[in-house]
Amino acid sequence: MSLLIIFLCIALLILLISWGRLNAFIAFLLVSLLAGWMLGIPVADLTKSVKKGIGDMLGELIIIICLGAMLGKLVAESGAAQKISDVLLKTFGRKHIQWAMLLTGFIVGIPLFYNVGFVLLVPLLFSVVYRTGLPAVYVGIPMLAALSVTHGFLPPHPAPAALVAQFGAHLGLTLLYGICIAIPTIILAGPVFARTLKNIPASPLQTFQAQPIPAELLPGAANSFLSALLPVILLLVATAIPFFGQPEGVARDIHSFLGDSIIVMLVSVLAATFSLGLANGKSMKTVTGFYGDAVKDVSLVLLIVAGAGALKQVLIDSGVSAEIGVMLQGLAINPLILGWLIAAVIRVCVGSATVAGLTAAGIMAPVLSQSGADPNLMVLSIGAGSLVFSHVNDAGFWMYKEYFNLSVKDTFRSWTVMETIVAVAGLAGVLVLDGVL
Repeated sequence: MSLLIIFLCIALLILLISWGRLNAFIAFLLVSLLAGWMLGIPVADLTKSVKKGIGDMLGELIIIICLGAMLGKLVAESGAAQKISDVLLKTFGRKHIQWAMLLTGFIVGIPLFYNVGFVLLVPLLFSVVYRTGLPAVYVGIPMLAALSVTHGFLPPHPAPAALVAQFGAHLGLTLLYGICIAIPTIILAGPVFARTLKNIPASPLQTFQAQPIPAELLPGAANSFLSALLPVILLLVATAIPFFGQPEGVARDIHSFLGDSIIVMLVSVLAATFSLGLANGKSMKTVTGFYGDAVKDVSLVLLIVAGAGALKQVLIDSGVSAEIGVMLQGLAINPLILGWLIAAVIRVCVGSATVAGLTAAGIMAPVLSQSGADPNLMVLSIGAGSLVFSHVNDAGFWMYKEYFNLSVKDTFRSWTVMETIVAVAGLAGVLVLDGVL
């Protein structure tokens, strides 16, 4: 009965937004309240779940999205994005630009949370799109597939890292297996699948489109790349430090503080304010004007992401994820497939890949000890399942739709299918490795 209620509410949400043309944030609030009531959450607690979902979703994300939009706007307006796209085009050529974006997404995605990587790289992607005239979805899907795979498969991302600890897996071996599976998965879900998406119309956010600047007035290539990718560099350094020696005491506290994504983004925006703004001949008033415009342009995105957080929290508080897991646990199938399936069903119903992965891990932990399955492969199997069929209850779905300015139908056709290809190809890779090892 719970599954039927969830599917009916999701169908209603899609109808309200696509057919009824209702504001997405309002539609999310209405459907969240209805779903919570139908799933048995006491009426007095419904608004608490909604508030918690919105607060938890925006708590860190609002800072990251706003600072990322500010950095992206300055990168665009200063000419740094134009310079970066020139270098990429000269290095890879227009014909192979998809592979350049795929490689960038994979490298950046390993140390960065998905949302941070998305906010940082999408402005660079749009600059390439504006310069080449290629379809935004066609160029962007390979990069986003790489970001998604690293988020779901590879430590040190939260869900894979937590699963490694819960299953007693080996972090290095899981990472090695994950990279082996990630490479063919990204190629299939990225450049190969993107060939079918050339005719999808997209009008990316105008905030990242700047007027062409004469070549002699552009910032240097080193300054452009360093300023745009400084958050990536800082997070890579923060991630690598523990491998050379675990900080202790005050050093550990400083490392934790400076390695936090919010501090990294803040430092990067301040550095770019000087390197791309003041040092590039722009006044502080002009730079802060760019920042104000950037926040205005992403305000609707923030509201929609908040709405997705409300629906996610209602589904979690109703206990439906645990109910689904217990229902599926009794199936007599390969434990690696079972772990994938439990994570996949919870993902479809709840929306959060992290929640799906961690919930599935709690259910599969006792099964794993009895089945003899490889714990490293179980981490990857559940990680793959947690990415399947991203749709209207997933914040990533709405970030992609709003940044690329797509219809709901085209978002399903491109984003949702790409995520499903990643999940299915990931499972296939796990099963192949299981047969070989």
